Amino acid sequence: MKKIGILHGKERSFPEAFIERINSKNIDGIMAEAVRIDKVVQGESSGYAVIIDRISQDVPFYRAYLKNAALCGTAVINNPFWWSADEKFFNNCLSTKMDVPVPKTVILPSHELPTDTTGESFANLAYPMDWESMFSYIGFPAYMKPHAGGGWKSVYKLTDKDDFFAKHAETEQLVMMLQEEIIFDEYYRCYCIGGKYVKIMPYEPRNPHHLRYVADFKPDAARYRLMEDIVLRICKYLGYDFNTVELAIRDGVPYAIDFCNPAPDAELSSVGQENFDWVVEAAATFAIEKAQAQVEGADNLTWGEYIKRSANKQTLYK
Repeated sequence: MKKIGILHGKERSFPEAFIERINSKNIDGIMAEAVRIDKVVQGESSGYAVIIDRISQDVPFYRAYLKNAALCGTAVINNPFWWSADEKFFNNCLSTKMDVPVPKTVILPSHELPTDTTGESFANLAYPMDWESMFSYIGFPAYMKPHAGGGWKSVYKLTDKDDFFAKHAETEQLVMMLQEEIIFDEYYRCYCIGGKYVKIMPYEPRNPHHLRYVADFKPDAARYRLMEDIVLRICKYLGYDFNTVELAIRDGVPYAIDFCNPAPDAELSSVGQENFDWVVEAAATFAIEKAQAQVEGADNLTWGEYIKRSANKQTLYK
């Protein structure tokens, strides 16, 4: 029997529906359940062919458990090694090499010194930074957000440089990105599962959270294909099996705004019934595919094109 597990936190509707959908298919030799951990011993199998990870970004113990499970042959969705290494600023940097339009972005040193460092730890860092050059490049209004993610936490809209310095002083030890504002005509949040299943969802980030999927944007066929291509290209290079890509349309051009979402919102109360039904079905289908292809003791992780081409010393972006 090959077991498919889901590791999750407070969310309930998606994990429960995911488990129910897999088990309702009655596929011989496949069953799903919530992951159960009572001990973690180095080099010992987790007992799962596949685990969907929805929470290790917040629980380091779970991330260590998943790396050990992957080492022993579990197909972990998403790859815990790449997820540990990835962050949003790198995603933007990679996109500039893939010809995917992204907002102009710079990264900023933390306002406060990291714990256990002093000013002497930063002998290579200019002081003051070349703020005027950065402000000229980005322009105002602008957005400032953590370079490593965190949902909508610690995200600021800035009106001018005085506003920037005041808000940056609130960010403590966070490493922040300063990013061009994209004034968009349309906005989409796009699920991508298994590097092949794509759901493009009209989305309005300016609405209250519970109304963000209440939007009436209607892309024509050409724009839909363009957005689908961008979503697939991004997820192929990053190697995420389960991700969302957010696209803002400005003057007909889709800009990738946020595309490092390896545990994206899938709760029924947030995404609505139609999107919920789609993500449950696509996730269940892909998890079953991964379980059927899983080879005990082998590396069953997905590795992105960036890593694979780097390892093979190939040209990275063509």
